[in-house]
Amino acid sequence: MLSVELTPATASGYVRLAFDRMLAVADRLGDDRVNVRPIGADTNSVAALVVHCCGVSEFWLGHVGLGRESHRERATEFSSTATVAELHALVDVAVRQLDADLLALDAGAAESAYAEGRQFLKVDPASDASLALHVIEELFQHLGHAELAADALLAR
Repeated sequence: MLSVELTPATASGYVRLAFDRMLAVADRLGDDRVNVRPIGADTNSVAALVVHCCGVSEFWLGHVGLGRESHRERATEFSSTATVAELHALVDVAVRQLDADLLALDAGAAESAYAEGRQFLKVDPASDASLALHVIEELFQHLGHAELAADALLAR
């Protein structure tokens, strides 16, 4: 029998791994390319992807999971620009908040089992573990997008 528990430390570890890898991509591009859209206006810059991922974490864990008010403007995340240093600072803040949110969820602080947005979770919407895994899934998906964007920019 397989028994697996998603602890806040495990979830945080995977979140940090995804963000560390995104920041490594940003570092590799540097300030001169981190805001460049690799294949025109319909693609996302690495900076925009990092900003979006910070918004994803805050929205899903803070708003959907814990019922915190959200002022997120998702559409503007994709047009955001930032220096590499600003991205590092933004991720530092996001990860600290994310760690606190994971601990709060683990302590049972969720507003309700079906807070706004949980119906969009594909597996077990009532589970806080499912909520955390959704965030991890999104971060690694966008890490892949960032890596592809960087590959396209550096191949030029």
